[in-house]
Amino acid sequence: MNYTINQIAEITNTKVIGDGKLRIKNIAFDSRIIYSTKNTAFIAINTQKNSGEKFIEAAIDRGISVIISEHQYPQFENINWIIVENSVNFLQKLARHHFKNTHLKSIGITGSNGKTILKEWLYQCLWNEFTTVKSPKSFNSQIGLPLSLLQINDSHELGIFEVGISKPDEMEKLENIFHPQIGLLTHIGTAHLANFKAEEELIDEKIKLFKNSEVIIFNGDNMLVNKKINQLYSSKKLISYGFKESNQVYFKNLNSKDEYLVVKYFDEEISFPVHQRDEATLTNALALVTVLKELGIGNQKIIEKINALKAVEMRLEAIEGIKNNIIINDSFNLDLDSLKTALQFLNEYKKPKKSLVLTDIFDVNFNSKELYEEVSELVNEQKFDSVFLIGDKISKFSDLFKSKTYTFINTQELIDSKHLTEIENQIILLKGARKFEIEKVKDVLELRKHDTVLEINLNALLHNINYHKSLLKPATKMMAMVKANSYGLGSYEISEFLQHHHIDYLGVAFVDEGVELRKKGITVPIVVMNPEQHSYETLIEYNLEPEIYSFRVLELFYKAVQKSGYDKKYPIHIKLETGMHRLGFKGFELDQLSEFLENLNVKVQSIFSHLSSSDIPEEKEFTLNQLQIFEKNSNYLIKKLQYTPIRHILNSSGITSYTNHQYDMVRIGIGMLGESPNFDIQKQLQSVVSFKTVISQISLVENGESVGYSRRFKADRPTKIATIPVGYADGIPRLIGNQVGNVGVHKNLAPIVGSICMDMMMINVDNIPNIKEGDTVTVFNSKPSLKEFAEYCKTITYEVLTSISPRVKRIYVKD
Repeated sequence: MNYTINQIAEITNTKVIGDGKLRIKNIAFDSRIIYSTKNTAFIAINTQKNSGEKFIEAAIDRGISVIISEHQYPQFENINWIIVENSVNFLQKLARHHFKNTHLKSIGITGSNGKTILKEWLYQCLWNEFTTVKSPKSFNSQIGLPLSLLQINDSHELGIFEVGISKPDEMEKLENIFHPQIGLLTHIGTAHLANFKAEEELIDEKIKLFKNSEVIIFNGDNMLVNKKINQLYSSKKLISYGFKESNQVYFKNLNSKDEYLVVKYFDEEISFPVHQRDEATLTNALALVTVLKELGIGNQKIIEKINALKAVEMRLEAIEGIKNNIIINDSFNLDLDSLKTALQFLNEYKKPKKSLVLTDIFDVNFNSKELYEEVSELVNEQKFDSVFLIGDKISKFSDLFKSKTYTFINTQELIDSKHLTEIENQIILLKGARKFEIEKVKDVLELRKHDTVLEINLNALLHNINYHKSLLKPATKMMAMVKANSYGLGSYEISEFLQHHHIDYLGVAFVDEGVELRKKGITVPIVVMNPEQHSYETLIEYNLEPEIYSFRVLELFYKAVQKSGYDKKYPIHIKLETGMHRLGFKGFELDQLSEFLENLNVKVQSIFSHLSSSDIPEEKEFTLNQLQIFEKNSNYLIKKLQYTPIRHILNSSGITSYTNHQYDMVRIGIGMLGESPNFDIQKQLQSVVSFKTVISQISLVENGESVGYSRRFKADRPTKIATIPVGYADGIPRLIGNQVGNVGVHKNLAPIVGSICMDMMMINVDNIPNIKEGDTVTVFNSKPSLKEFAEYCKTITYEVLTSISPRVKRIYVKD
């Protein structure tokens, strides 16, 4: 993309205010993650749920001088505007024109699963055959696809783009923008099926993408897909792949244990070694071979390319480092797209100083000078405190980097220099190609080095929040509960992420939890649910907002406000008792309460209560009674106050079961971690937390021999026992030993045997094939799930999470 503002206006029939000769090469749609302002316009996207125009000021503050929006805001001086009727339609119209005027061969990938993996695999195989452009990350939506298409330039010969839809009537709009020559349909699964009447409707929607395709490659194992495509597109070139021999492309020896698998491609045979035999990997491999053949790649070259495939890691890790640093580990792959993604992720953290470790970049069709000029431009805009370059190629261009820059031939040379261990209170981004083994730098810098980790998927957490928001009115606010160290996940890390994604309020239990967040730069309003009387002065000092639930607390807190010299109305939150009988003002106390409040220099920011049984369908009558009491008593208090505070009563299960009672705000806790008592809701949520460790040792225990303390397990036959380095000091309760609980190994459940020790426990792996020391063990995630693990423990998921020891290393992952 390289247009003047005037050219863009002419293409899209929009209005220009300002300098129409300015050139635009990039369009940013999220003010929080703008990584470059050069030749960049910010588009304010308005949706039913939100208005991007709220963030125009933030984009301008970052240095943006061109704004695309539906309205002009004259208060912003020296800004150039493109005024549009509808921001999404504008983006799609521009992308449609841009794609229509390119001459590249195009591949469009759609389906339920495997789109991103196949896109990345195809890119790995084809970048050195064609000058190739691809969708960044998983950009495949009504907004993501147009942004991807706008990356195409005159030098590109091949484009590989994902196309995703989540509800009916979306694909027609996307096909109007982008009609690929080669259409690839991956596996059709349950993703997004909830928005369709049946699988047939989902398939009908997906295959609309292929209306103008010359070739359609599809998974023919799904009989409905097979039938639909053959009926609708019989005049096109159709190639089916899958495990069934009725497909044109399939594995000839799928069920053999041979090291090599043989792909039957029509009358040809292609043989290559296979290291992973799970269904998803093998299905994707068949699709890959089929596309490569269609592009004219020879069999021998296909084998070489498949042998050279690297695992696709679409994740960044945030890890607590030594000297109060945060380590952003993105040492899984390196190209320009993934560098931009990492720089965006970096902008989610508020630490004032940051450093970068960056290596040579491989597998791109650029000459070195052009490549590293673009890289240095991206890096220079971030204003890193220090930049560490590794590799002989990038080191030759060190003078292009404006920060304090150091060069090294290899990773070990950087480690030996000791420069990294001198860094304090910074974010350190590690971005490297695999051959440089940048993970060695991570090992030097991370604070905790344990094989046992608690992995928190931030994308899944955001998905769960957005799912709950989708049930609410656009104006309804949301408070996220981050008490008890964010249910054991890390209060600062979770709060920083939530603040970045515009959460309205945070809730903590005690003042010291709120103080910790304020000290680390959290500025969003924080409500303290149980402010202890000795902490009122600190609460006021750090601008925290107390829950007030009794006259005693109100009186003591107000004395503290007077003593502090606070000269404005201090925000407080009034708790009403509605039936839980824990804390709160009762109905008969409201007259006295309103009289007190009238004479105090405070402002009631919100009135709220708590549902005791919203997760129990059998207690619906009780819950409705609580809601009725809250409605009556909050209305009465508002009338007495003569102004209208925010009202909120719904917790996570309340949001999903009693949505009509959302009032002005809701509170989300365990729901954002992917847990719901409602089975249908649970299917819509994603698992956030994964507790993992590794096998330390595998031993053969003979018949009659015992395992662990007190000899509580005795083998009745020769049995394979694995020891794993996690125990009750890490949060595993002793009561799930002795074959009560299980852990996951190779997607199988392995029973815990013998007594759980302080730092170790033993599991029976007798029936698990191909097991070896060092293999990953899942304490809980998908198998067993967090809920299943809580059932082993005879408790609830909240207690499981909050019991995990601080010594367990937390890793924050973002795809």
